[in-house]
Amino acid sequence: MNNTNSNMFTYVLLMFVMVIWGMNVVFIKMLVDVFPTVTMTSFRVFLAGVVAITVCILIKQLRKFTKVEWKYIFIATIFGVTGHHFFLAWGLTTTTASNTALILALLPLTTSILASVMLKDSLSRLRVVGIIFAFCGVASIILQSGESFTSINVGDVSIFIAMFVQAVSFIYIKKGTNTIDSRVMTAVMLVVGSSFLFVISLFAEPAGTSQMIEQTGWIWGIFLVSSIFATALGHFLFNAAIHRLGAGQTAVFNNFVPFFGLVFSALWLGEQITLLQLTGFVFIVLGVLLGTGFIDEYVKRRVLKKRKVQKAV
Repeated sequence: MNNTNSNMFTYVLLMFVMVIWGMNVVFIKMLVDVFPTVTMTSFRVFLAGVVAITVCILIKQLRKFTKVEWKYIFIATIFGVTGHHFFLAWGLTTTTASNTALILALLPLTTSILASVMLKDSLSRLRVVGIIFAFCGVASIILQSGESFTSINVGDVSIFIAMFVQAVSFIYIKKGTNTIDSRVMTAVMLVVGSSFLFVISLFAEPAGTSQMIEQTGWIWGIFLVSSIFATALGHFLFNAAIHRLGAGQTAVFNNFVPFFGLVFSALWLGEQITLLQLTGFVFIVLGVLLGTGFIDEYVKRRVLKKRKVQKAV
């Protein structure tokens, strides 16, 4: 498989991840209405980590890590698993879902900026335009609810921290996967990060575990699907894409999550999709095509092909 076809396959897998993560928005909304938030999150992430570790054992990829590799794993875990999920859960208790989605939509822009500074990842004009397009698309979807930027509270600040620490984790995931198999790094991050979250839940939600055990019925099916498919499989594929494409290009795809969240909310919760939301989706598609460098690569191939033809003549 040549590099172009390989990248295209990675884009397809990323779209699949965006679909299941959009679906997971609805699942998590169902879960937090029933379970204690931080405790549920620690259990959900831990189960995903166990599944991921099991896969790594079956494919015989687990090995000892160097001190430098452990440093990247630890930093990425603190920021991307423990920090992100803690501040996200805490913020959602005092801010709106629409404000949350809008703030999290800054993730691709933040990651691209961090990648350009910390990883020397090139940020062409077309990629900058793409990031802006994608952000505008997400903003048009969210702002139709009438939320105002002036209504920032402590919860909004917490969500911003959750977004920023996840962007930082993408940088260290990229560094770590230069020598560590992305599947192994994902598995270890999930297990270690969920352990930290569980310790936090013991203080934040002392009765959380007993409240979890008391619940029965269909909600556990939602829990399992969210944990195994959205968290374990989703992070497996997403972190592999970071290794393949880079942190900045991969993060642009996160703009699809709010859209697919809206789609599944409409299908399963009866919410209406508006024309403004569909318009936002068009902007998101354009933003991904530009922001991932796909258009840049296409233009370069066309120019190279034209030069070859001219030389042949």
